[in-house]
Amino acid sequence: MEATKYNKFIVILSIVIPLAVAALFGIRIDLELPVFLPPFYAAINAVTAVLLFAAIVAVKNGKIRLHELLVKIAIACSVVFLVLYVLYHMTSDSTAFGGEGWVRTVYLFILISHILLSIVVIPFVLITYVRAITNNIELHKKIAKYTFPLWMYVAVTGVVVYFMIAPYYS
Repeated sequence: MEATKYNKFIVILSIVIPLAVAALFGIRIDLELPVFLPPFYAAINAVTAVLLFAAIVAVKNGKIRLHELLVKIAIACSVVFLVLYVLYHMTSDSTAFGGEGWVRTVYLFILISHILLSIVVIPFVLITYVRAITNNIELHKKIAKYTFPLWMYVAVTGVVVYFMIAPYYS
């Protein structure tokens, strides 16, 4: 199947996912979730980063099937993270960062760049994946050079944001 057949799907998901997340943040559900959820979804981000690194190592060593499997699991982890993250914010009040001065500036920079790049990375991941499954390997490699560092940044900064805000969870 040609990659262009997926373009409409990629555009729709790249728009709908961030809009749905933003809309769902405005909905409150009266449900008590386990307190371990924030560290759990931070762990999912960490696992995603490890999977992405392992996927790069696998492909550089010619282990294409392993690379494919690791990327598919990383995508699944990202989807699970997103669902849990939205569910958590639909059921819990946001935690304010209590740090001050330069630490607050660093936190806000990491948080804002994490949020913005988590939106930007969606079409990159989808396009990179479609190019792989449609066997357009040369174009897959070209965009993967950008997708990997973006996705890795989002995964790693998700963990960093969690550790920076964790002391302020009540």
